Amino acid sequence: MAKNDFALAFNEVLEEKQLAKDVVISAIESAMVSAYRRAVNASTAQHVEAKLDPETGVVTVYAEKEVVEDSVVDERTEVLLDEARKVNPETQPGDMVIVESTPADFGRVAAQTARQVIQQRIREAERSNQMEYYQRQEGEIVSGLVQAINAQGITLGLEMKAEGVMPNNQRIPGEKLKLHDRVRAVVIEVKDGTRGPQIILSRAHRNFLRRLMENEVPEIYHGIVEIRAIAREPGARAKVAVSATQAGIDPVGACVGQKGVRIQAIVKELHDEKIDIILWDADSVAYISKAISPARVTGVYLTEEERTATVVVGEDQLSLAIGRDGQNARLAAKLTGWRIDIKSLSEAAGDSLAKLKGDAELQNMLKTAVEVMPQVEEILAKKAENRPITPEEFHVIEQFVDRVERRMILAKEEATREEDERLAAARAEIPVTAFSMPLDQATELKEHVFNILTEAGYETVGQLMFDMKTDQNKVLGLAGIGGKAIQNIEETLAALTFPEPVAEPKVEEAAEAVVAAEPVAESAPAVEVPAAEKSAEKKKEPKRAAEEQEEDGEVSKDGVNLDELFSIKPEMFQATEGSEEDSDDKKKGKKVKKKGVALEFDESLGEVVSRKKHKRDDGSDEEEKW
Repeated sequence: MAKNDFALAFNEVLEEKQLAKDVVISAIESAMVSAYRRAVNASTAQHVEAKLDPETGVVTVYAEKEVVEDSVVDERTEVLLDEARKVNPETQPGDMVIVESTPADFGRVAAQTARQVIQQRIREAERSNQMEYYQRQEGEIVSGLVQAINAQGITLGLEMKAEGVMPNNQRIPGEKLKLHDRVRAVVIEVKDGTRGPQIILSRAHRNFLRRLMENEVPEIYHGIVEIRAIAREPGARAKVAVSATQAGIDPVGACVGQKGVRIQAIVKELHDEKIDIILWDADSVAYISKAISPARVTGVYLTEEERTATVVVGEDQLSLAIGRDGQNARLAAKLTGWRIDIKSLSEAAGDSLAKLKGDAELQNMLKTAVEVMPQVEEILAKKAENRPITPEEFHVIEQFVDRVERRMILAKEEATREEDERLAAARAEIPVTAFSMPLDQATELKEHVFNILTEAGYETVGQLMFDMKTDQNKVLGLAGIGGKAIQNIEETLAALTFPEPVAEPKVEEAAEAVVAAEPVAESAPAVEVPAAEKSAEKKKEPKRAAEEQEEDGEVSKDGVNLDELFSIKPEMFQATEGSEEDSDDKKKGKKVKKKGVALEFDESLGEVVSRKKHKRDDGSDEEEKW
């Protein structure tokens, strides 16, 4: 093959297979090594390598051979000394050297033998590239042509000569696709298969709708509008909650577009699937009210513990709120994460009336509601007889339901709060150390009782004491626990003693103790230490005080925090030692003689020094610095 012909063919393979140049060269060279081994029947233990010139297409094979001095017995594994020294002049007989070993007719043999190997290597490289590419595309939209339609699903031809499979449960119901149709879908999973990557596609997944909205709405793509939640029933209806991350942006309007142009493009792609765009709200009541749209909501009443929302709508809005086969209510529940119970106004009024009649305590709290009970009963009777009801009468029912339902919610919240307070009080009565004491330390427990409690999950004495105080029936309900076992548990817990928890010193107290325990240098004259300092010194050793001070600043060899001392102005060091003891003696009515030791800042030394005054014989003072 001429030089240009080979270069053209080589580049054509690179472009067709979409592979890197070094990948194809490596595949051809590996194939040539395999062809050489097969052509000369060489051992697999022998080192063989091949080099391809991508410009000319010439392949040169090199093999490792033993150097012999006289004659060659096996040309496959031996080479003469003269030939070997052309490669390495310092070669000696018996050495191993890599020399050129290209057979005379290797071009023809290699073309026949290496063809299959080259194709296999290139195919493996293709699969590896496909796998890496589509793993990066997971969760993104790809486009492909329908290649086959069968009972299991649809096969799409994708980029890089890959194939994707769309199972029937990932198709939009009612959508009919034909061969050679161009289809968009989202990649939901990529697996490594025997025949290349298995790419699973979907048009029914909610992320397909999310990616379509990102493509059609620039505000979503740039993060100005955020998609908070998506609930979707493919081919029928979808609800999308959106919010704006910047002030002054209408998220719903941005998604709908001018005259609905943006949302209509998405609806068309989804086989005329209806899409409701609603405004996300941090207030659950407002959020649920909007999620029920297009129905108008009269009231929403939440039960936080059960995460249930009772939604009351007008008589004419009930079917719209529920939707066909409950679709609207179902999507609203998925979107908000609340269990939604939709009631008509008359049904809610009947339930509220029954609650009020059966609860005397509730009647005492809702005097106004009790007064309108006869009127509500009369309106409900008219409704049952299909007689017309005036707007004023509907308003009366709305107010009645709102009062009763809100009062019921408050009562539940109060009951929950009281229960929490009761449990907190019961826990406070139990020693703190009981919750860290293993149950096996309650040695008076009978063996079978201990085993039952351990199997039930009781690990500490505190857990058992808490349940015995708050809900003894929980323990009594365990299999094998009866009256005698409860008595044994009560007697055992009553006999236990708990050590007092060791209180850690407060930071302020520790700091005071450190200052009070300030040690005196050995070279200093003897100075009387006040009683308060002696007691503090006993409580905390100077070494420990110095270690604690090192965390806050530099510490001198005497354990004094220099950072703290030098943050104080020099003129502040006029306090005399023994002032703390003096104040105590003054309170007791004793006369106190002030000591002559004072702390002062020496500007020449740049540090704090202590000065002690001594009386001279002539009556004047002499200062000694130490």
